Amino acid sequence: MTTVYDDLGDQAASDVPMRRIKFTINGMRKAAEVEPRLLLSHLIRQGLGLTGTHMGCDTTNCGACTVLVDGKAIKSCTMLAVQADRHEITTVEGLATASELHPLQEGFKQEHGLQCGFCTPGMMLAAKALLAANPDPTEEDVRWALSGNLCRCTGYQNIVKSVLWAAAKLQSESAGDQPESEPAVEPAQEA
Repeated sequence: MTTVYDDLGDQAASDVPMRRIKFTINGMRKAAEVEPRLLLSHLIRQGLGLTGTHMGCDTTNCGACTVLVDGKAIKSCTMLAVQADRHEITTVEGLATASELHPLQEGFKQEHGLQCGFCTPGMMLAAKALLAANPDPTEEDVRWALSGNLCRCTGYQNIVKSVLWAAAKLQSESAGDQPESEPAVEPAQEA
């Protein structure tokens, strides 16, 4: 694990206060020694090398840094890494499996929901939090859930269509996984 801290000039690195944290990121258990003021976004990008979490504004305005913390969409540019201690973090790198894309990733591909791609990871994770809470969202629900994420390239139409596509796919997968209930058959009675 890489330890990241600010250069304090002549002050010895050993004088920099550090705190040991443990967390799970994308299903992998990790421990890190971090400076208490290190942002979660910097731990993710520089400490862990997961560069799908983008930095756009450092003020929570753009949403490019959105990750999931315990399933909730959080803007990692204003959350301290120490606040992630003993929590579960999901980044865009944690959506797909080794062999297949997550339905949100497929939806963005199928419905042309990205252009430059800078906002896409944050959009996908905000959408994942929405679909976990509301598996059958309306267009208005999607727009509201993504209202904290800015895209400077599109008019959001295809992003919204991408999320609705993913919702439909997740619902069909969920319905397909459910065993069909067989009608109850009463044992035949002998006359």
